[in-house]
Amino acid sequence: MNIIIDPEQLAEYQEKYTVLELDTFRILPENKQVKAYCVVETIPIMEMQLTESKRNLHNGLLENYRQRNWDYCHQALDHLIGSWSNELDSFYEDVRNRINVYMENDPGDMWDGIIEKHTA
Repeated sequence: MNIIIDPEQLAEYQEKYTVLELDTFRILPENKQVKAYCVVETIPIMEMQLTESKRNLHNGLLENYRQRNWDYCHQALDHLIGSWSNELDSFYEDVRNRINVYMENDPGDMWDGIIEKHTA
């Protein structure tokens, strides 16, 4: 899987490939937000007709993740794992693991779904 973090490259890749948003990172101490996207280069011909519905489900997953709709997220993940030639399965498993932690330990009112990363 190829990852894009440069928003200027996004349009170019979207013309040729399926591009899906992944996570948003807050780089500290600069407090700069960076979105990561993946480029899905290979979609099996038998799954081509499902591309738009899978993309919508993926986007719904991210939207509901940020809204803390954990049940929706788990259901979406059940349908998404195995999609995209399994290229995103590690991402989907990571999201599921995060959700399981948040269900056990509420992330608090200030949580916005953005992953904080510190630069050295």
